[in-house]
Amino acid sequence: MAGAGMAIAVLTSGGDAQGMNAAVRAVTRMGIYVGAKVFLIYEGYEGLVEGGDNIKQANWLSVSNIIQLGGTVIGSARCKAFTTRAGRLRAARNLVEHGITNLCVIGGDGSLTGADIFRSEWAGLLDELVRDGLINEEVARQNCRLNIVGLVGSIDNDFCGTDMTIGTDSALHRIMEVIDAITTTAQSHQRTFVLEVMGRHCGYLALVSGLASGADWLFIPESPPEDGWEDLMCERLGETRSRGSRLNIIIIAEGAIDRSGKPISSNYVKDLVVQRLGFDTRVTVLGHVQRGGTPSAFDRVLSSKMGMEAVMALLEATPDTPACVVSLSGNQSVRLPLMECVQVTKDVQKAMDEKRFEEAIQLRGRSFENNWNIYKLLAHQKPAQEKSPFSMAILNVGAPAAGMNAAVRSAVRIGICQGHTVYVVSDGFEGLAKGQIREVGWHDVAGWLGRGGSMLGTKRTLPKTCMEKIVENVRKFNIQGLLVIGGFEAYEGVLQLVEARGQYEELCIVMCVIPATISNNVPGTDFSLGSDTAVNAAMESCDRIKQSASGTKRRVFIVETMGGYCGYLSTVTGIAVGADAAYVYEDPFTIHDLKANVEHLTDKMKTDIQRGLVLRNEKCHEHYTTEFLYNLYSSEGKGIFDCRINVLGHLQQGGAPTPFDRNYGTKLGVKAVLWMSEKLQQVYSKGRVFANSGDSACVIGLRKKVVAFSPVTELKKVTDFEHRLPQEQWWLNLRLMLKMLANYQISLTEYISGQMEHVTRRTLSIEKGF
Repeated sequence: MAGAGMAIAVLTSGGDAQGMNAAVRAVTRMGIYVGAKVFLIYEGYEGLVEGGDNIKQANWLSVSNIIQLGGTVIGSARCKAFTTRAGRLRAARNLVEHGITNLCVIGGDGSLTGADIFRSEWAGLLDELVRDGLINEEVARQNCRLNIVGLVGSIDNDFCGTDMTIGTDSALHRIMEVIDAITTTAQSHQRTFVLEVMGRHCGYLALVSGLASGADWLFIPESPPEDGWEDLMCERLGETRSRGSRLNIIIIAEGAIDRSGKPISSNYVKDLVVQRLGFDTRVTVLGHVQRGGTPSAFDRVLSSKMGMEAVMALLEATPDTPACVVSLSGNQSVRLPLMECVQVTKDVQKAMDEKRFEEAIQLRGRSFENNWNIYKLLAHQKPAQEKSPFSMAILNVGAPAAGMNAAVRSAVRIGICQGHTVYVVSDGFEGLAKGQIREVGWHDVAGWLGRGGSMLGTKRTLPKTCMEKIVENVRKFNIQGLLVIGGFEAYEGVLQLVEARGQYEELCIVMCVIPATISNNVPGTDFSLGSDTAVNAAMESCDRIKQSASGTKRRVFIVETMGGYCGYLSTVTGIAVGADAAYVYEDPFTIHDLKANVEHLTDKMKTDIQRGLVLRNEKCHEHYTTEFLYNLYSSEGKGIFDCRINVLGHLQQGGAPTPFDRNYGTKLGVKAVLWMSEKLQQVYSKGRVFANSGDSACVIGLRKKVVAFSPVTELKKVTDFEHRLPQEQWWLNLRLMLKMLANYQISLTEYISGQMEHVTRRTLSIEKGF
């Protein structure tokens, strides 16, 4: 009860963003959990100024079944009254009447700036209320300090200091759904489409959707096109068609401008293409559809993490603590000084207004700059300055995972840019052994970005079953670099090749593994390609299952997810859908835990929320199988609730990749080939490649927010090969969040100790990571 005696209020302000409800839910439940009173302020700052029924105390059930809803259930409104001191005086009185001295604001930089002004004026506002006789001095003394914490809710991702803002990933989902749909009709009629996306002052949505769709041309406000761009754009669109493409996609941010600051409209671009090229061209303005729909898994988990951290920030606040904003750094929640972040955000706009465009891109952060550079690198073929002496082969290994094709596409294209001879191999190591190898060109991988599964074909065969044939084909095709995209089998297969170097000199080549598996169980990385798509697929299925359970009442669904022994998929999906429990191998459980879960669900059926959802990882326990859990829950819940089983199965492997997996795969493909090119140069001597050091065969991965190359021989020491798992997994600290938000009885001390291992407090850094 660390928060006993505290009163916390939460409001949403400004434009709505998917994921706001998950944040409201997390703040509410975390606040109640620590013993504080929690109030919901309806209609944003307008409700704060008006008071009355706009400020209501919340209980645990007030925020039930909202995590999957878009928008904000407590409403949002822009309020002119709050911009005046008189309006803020009324707001202060309303907070004091409820004893509220802790405020969590979810909104954009304008909303957060308003909150900081409110905080700085607080003492003066209370003095004025005392002078006017509206409160007495004792009440003023009891409420003498206002603590503020901000969460950034903005689909534009235009706030400096955080890698991602609430709603951005969901907006990208909406954009990519539209682009995928438009692509099919554009191909049918050989059309050009000009897509206008939101981003009046920030081109993040346009940039990432352009990168994730392979758009032919892109307009963003941070980097206006050079003078004469009309000629160059039309020339490139014509070249694309002449090579056999049946469509062109042009993406334009609504705030796009030319070098002189003149707006570039989507209709101007359309008319230009029609007049100069005669192409059948259409304009699609996505508008507010980007704000709508259900939040993605990423936004639900992000908002939940941020909401819980916001309450911790309020708990730990002192009179000297400045207003802070909870941000995302890699996979961790961090607290940063609010107004420093706001100032850097304003500096970006100032740089753009003063036409310092290169500086504006740098101020947006390293990730934005990397995205822009990679887009320019891959959008159009540029002849290599000279032919390189190196050849490399690319193959997929293991089970299919969304994003594999994006990685292959970018690897092929960057390899060609480097002047290498690039081969692709069908059917993994088995295809390498059988000689299913072919040289590939730039346009051979066109259209691969949005395709699910593996266009090359993939198998689980390991090299040790066909080593001599693999060596023979490596020699035959003079392969000097091997890029393996796949799951645990890819990592294990490259390890076997490295260990065979002493016997086969042909295997003394540069090798790299791009982790791609829905299980997210490859050592050396926090995230594997395909895991985000799988979590979203599982989440969407569970949303439908919850809806079914809500309709039938008094029903508990037991859902089995994939993942082998790795519980990442179950845990993250469980957080994203608000599951009552998620059983995984890494977090051992006993019959007593199962009994406690049944009792929890029995109590839940006595409330208005007469449904339950329990997730089980497929290999979480040898004896407590899905069938066993069904029988146990059915027997213990007899007369109170009934049970159903749902095995999600291979639908978690299918479907189009999410924007994250397309973008992530593209980046990993580029960075892997650039690293391989550098290594090849280092080990090339006297006309041949000889690489036998440990660091010449690595797994590329994202660790926190840094791309790292880890030698497979080093990773072997920290791998549980029996269960196909890394010995340490960062996401296990999310288990406490899952249990806490599901109303489990764990101690706050346990939560804090688990978080402090992973959460860092740091000063402002505008370096938005990978």
